[in-house]
Amino acid sequence: MSNTENIPTDVEGKKSKVDLDTILVQELGQFGLFQLKTVILAVIMVIFSSWGANEYVFTTSRINTRCLIPECDAAEPEFSPSWILNAVPDTSSSCQRYGNVSAVATVDTCPAELFDTSTLLDCEERVYENTHSVAYDYDLGCEEWLRSLIGSIRTVGTLTALPITGFISDRWGRRTALALNAFNTAWLGVVRYFAGTYPGFVISEFVEATLGSAGFSCAYILLMEIVGPRFRVAAGATMNTFFSVGQITLGLIAWGVPNWRDLTLVLYIPQLLTISYFWIITESVRWYMSKGRYVESERVLKEIAKVNRRQLSERSLEALRATNEEEKKKAELEQLQKENEPWLIVLVFRHKQVLIRCLVSPVWWITTTFIYYGLSINAVNMTGNRYVNYVAVSSAQIPGYWTSVLLMGIIGRKPVLIIAFWVCAACQIGYIFMPDEQYAASLALYLIGTYCIAMVMTSVYVYTAELYPTKYRHSLFAFSSMMGRIGSILAPLTPALGTAVWDKLPFLLFASLAFLSGCLIFITPETHGSKFPDTMEEASNIGKNKLNP
Repeated sequence: MSNTENIPTDVEGKKSKVDLDTILVQELGQFGLFQLKTVILAVIMVIFSSWGANEYVFTTSRINTRCLIPECDAAEPEFSPSWILNAVPDTSSSCQRYGNVSAVATVDTCPAELFDTSTLLDCEERVYENTHSVAYDYDLGCEEWLRSLIGSIRTVGTLTALPITGFISDRWGRRTALALNAFNTAWLGVVRYFAGTYPGFVISEFVEATLGSAGFSCAYILLMEIVGPRFRVAAGATMNTFFSVGQITLGLIAWGVPNWRDLTLVLYIPQLLTISYFWIITESVRWYMSKGRYVESERVLKEIAKVNRRQLSERSLEALRATNEEEKKKAELEQLQKENEPWLIVLVFRHKQVLIRCLVSPVWWITTTFIYYGLSINAVNMTGNRYVNYVAVSSAQIPGYWTSVLLMGIIGRKPVLIIAFWVCAACQIGYIFMPDEQYAASLALYLIGTYCIAMVMTSVYVYTAELYPTKYRHSLFAFSSMMGRIGSILAPLTPALGTAVWDKLPFLLFASLAFLSGCLIFITPETHGSKFPDTMEEASNIGKNKLNP
């Protein structure tokens, strides 16, 4: 039975001001079988996207390395022979060796007397513990910065992906953008199997990120545009959850298939099937409507009604079309008015409270991405099994997402962010001072820190959006988000920084930034229970005069 009687009418009895959310709530259902199908397709895409975004953690991982000792090593050298500490200062990994006392010929036992422990020389050739990552293929065992740089260059590629995908999405549709990103990730990942040089490998990572890394955002938008308002927060948390599920499965697959070339094929060949998304996922109704393609949008709405076993009235479709046309005219008028307004940066400087938020919110975002990705990347260098560590850290993110969703509506945005930032900082400090032999305690602190930064990751999206006025929300939110990319670009370099300076330095940086960001939350207002501000003046008054919810 149709619920058209709930659709508002004007004085003449005509349907008016009917947007898609109204129809989802009152007629189609906010979350039915159709939305469930979209969620399933979206989360499969998110898992694939997670594999592509994180595979470099294993394919470019550090390998224990030592110098080749030509006086003692055989043609096929053993990594840890019994005499090795006579020749090198560290049995696990070292890029230096002791100098020779004299030009003695090969000695079977390679005695300590052969070497001068007061003289350290750089390796001329290296011996690797295994051949699992590109560190072996491209001889990067003692080139930590070059090895770590691969992840940063890939992240830079995600910056170029955003405008390209945004153009495709607005011009040809969300479905097209999603399928192109997914398929580009697949075939470019497979091509990387054949990379024979370090520059070739780096270029393939950058190109794949540029042309394929926006698959998550495409899937996110498609889902958000078809799910009813009541389920959007949960749907967003579900997307983040399955990104972590992708990381968990990646760690397990890498454990079973450690060689980087084999791992590349196992991860990317199944993703070639994503070309089918051109046909099996439905285009966004909102995109069709934005282009004035009402026949296609109404066909999709009728399909939703059929799958969800609901009825959709023609009067609702007519009212939806009329409302959309009215909104388009209103948007065109606002665009004309905008041309006569001061630049956004001028408006921001005229409103001190908004200016303060524009200065501090990027710090939150840089901190969040820096710690979030930094903890995942450094997990494989912790004591213990690198695959178990990575899976455990990825698993700890999931309850963090949902805890944030639960607590934000109970205690507010600011307490959640402050507590999460500061507990994360405390965990980093604790980890620094924890003895290496205390593996269980170290891992526990590491996981609690990861759980907290996952809480921040979810909360900061909501809180940042609520701080800015509707008219400029997208631009100001995008500014903070783009600044946050600085953190994700720097995060892959933290292992190299730790090797070059102090192995716990990355965690000191994590702690310092988390503590600072928690302090900066105090100078912005609580937004829980407040209506989205529409103007700069309303945004400036959040927390002063409570807006009606």
